[in-house]
Amino acid sequence: MKTKLVIGVLLIGSSFAFTGDDYELISFQKTALSDLFYAEGATFGDLNGDGVMDLIAGPFWYEGPAFEQTHEFYEPNPFDPTGYSDNFFAHVYDFNQDGRQDILIIGFPGQTATWYANPGPTQGHWPAHVVFETVDNESPAWTDLTGDGLPEIVCIANGRYGYAAPDWHDPSQPWTFHPITPNEGWQRFTHGLGVGDVDGDGRMDVLERDGWWQQPASLDGDPVWTRHATLFADYGGAQMYAYDVDGDGDNDVITSLKAHHHGLAWFEHVEKEGQIDFVRHMIMNEQPDENRYGLVFGELHALDLIDIDGDGLKDIVTGKRWWSHGAEGDPDEHSKAYLYWFRLVRSADGVDFVPYLIDDDTGVGVQVVAGDINGDQHPDVVVSNKKGTAVLLQQRQKVSEAEWRKAQPQPR
Repeated sequence: MKTKLVIGVLLIGSSFAFTGDDYELISFQKTALSDLFYAEGATFGDLNGDGVMDLIAGPFWYEGPAFEQTHEFYEPNPFDPTGYSDNFFAHVYDFNQDGRQDILIIGFPGQTATWYANPGPTQGHWPAHVVFETVDNESPAWTDLTGDGLPEIVCIANGRYGYAAPDWHDPSQPWTFHPITPNEGWQRFTHGLGVGDVDGDGRMDVLERDGWWQQPASLDGDPVWTRHATLFADYGGAQMYAYDVDGDGDNDVITSLKAHHHGLAWFEHVEKEGQIDFVRHMIMNEQPDENRYGLVFGELHALDLIDIDGDGLKDIVTGKRWWSHGAEGDPDEHSKAYLYWFRLVRSADGVDFVPYLIDDDTGVGVQVVAGDINGDQHPDVVVSNKKGTAVLLQQRQKVSEAEWRKAQPQPR
């Protein structure tokens, strides 16, 4: 296990949180848990019930708070970084309601979703329940889409968007897919998917690269949802978010534009002829002059949205999926495995997303998860990908106003 404090090398990897005369710089302490490639995603949760968060990546869970004690929950099988793994997403949920958190793993696109039942103190591999055979789309969501207080897998199956839900009386049995769209031939490698309330009616809608699908008042009989065509991305990126970026009371959309190339943007929610429309605002693209700070990196195949600095506004966490198609084949495959957060700033001049380096040798997979892992009320980041598995814990240092201002990224 290797630990280092990352303060930034390309742009200063720090930001601020201050009240009155108190200024703080934000950095991240990285601990490498493994240098082997097991998975494209990782997460955290309290698996042993001790009130401390543990980490889950690939076939292992790492016992918090030190993450030095490692436990297998299925047979380990490291993969060649020039290829692909069979583990893309990890989630934590108590499926059988026994008081212990279980683990849901979603595999390679087009493959299965399996949840592993937490056996408690018993040693050995966890009982596995394959509950859905074909999860299509490269950014399936695990969230409460229907508003019943219980999560579903939002994905594509048999050419249609929809959600897979269990019978909660016996969630170990195969789950049922509920389509929400016609069959338009979407396939397993389709990019870009999100869930959020686009129209402000209190019901979650589904976002995809060509538009959004409005949830009807009733889901009885699996009705086809109303489609609102909007070209968010020609190819499609990763996770998509509905969030009020500009603070005007309606939800905008945040997404990467092409998972294996360049582009990060937010789409301003506007009205056009009485209908919801969107205006694109680029945050970062393939040329330095398309970002206020001259920043360029590609392959933004995973995004999270969370308030990193505690100012009440949600920020973007993303990075480069290093070697996403192996050693060759992507636009900047030999660049560093960047991991950044983009601080949302609102001012009289409009909206800005200020980039801060978290680390230049971590990157993302297809899932990046940010949250308070160590219980200090500040969001941290956990990543698993072809670089291995790492946790990056947020650090704060009190400084003078002059030191703080010197550390801030400067616009071009």
